[in-house]
Amino acid sequence: MNDQQIIEMYWNRNEEAINATSEKYGTYCYAIAFGFSHDEEDAKENVNDTYMEAWNKMPPHKPKILKTFLGRLTRCISIDRWRKKVAEKRGGSELPQVFEELSECVAANGNPINETEKKLLNKTINEFVKELSNSEQKVFLCRYWYAEPVKQIAAKFGFSESKVKSMLMRTRNKLHERLETEGLL
Repeated sequence: MNDQQIIEMYWNRNEEAINATSEKYGTYCYAIAFGFSHDEEDAKENVNDTYMEAWNKMPPHKPKILKTFLGRLTRCISIDRWRKKVAEKRGGSELPQVFEELSECVAANGNPINETEKKLLNKTINEFVKELSNSEQKVFLCRYWYAEPVKQIAAKFGFSESKVKSMLMRTRNKLHERLETEGLL
């Protein structure tokens, strides 16, 4: 089943949309959720919450790319659940370190002032990532989109941990320069 058909099922309030979504993107959403929680049950719950959120957002929203839409929902839900866990002092994950590493590359208060600046920031970061070499892109996204530990990234790509750390530092520095040049810092 293609994405457009699945989206139409959501718009028609056909409950089979969730099954179709699960079949096509369940593994993808689970990988994102597990990257944030490192807990099987939390990851499953985050994925189920993703399906519920997709159901609630369609309609009125009609995503252009369903996979990206679901990935973003899963990521936001996973981050929210992680924040609740940290607030309850029940453990942690890679997220504090991931956020700290990227903190120097965003506006001083951590939040762009308005929606226009957010959109410009998103556009600039997306363009920046597309300009990276294939290996830099993969390492950057594994770390800052999927919140994977450096050790896991190194093993995945056959790099040493120091090479991954070095690549990430150079990429963050390039991103910082780009954001300064664009006037986003």
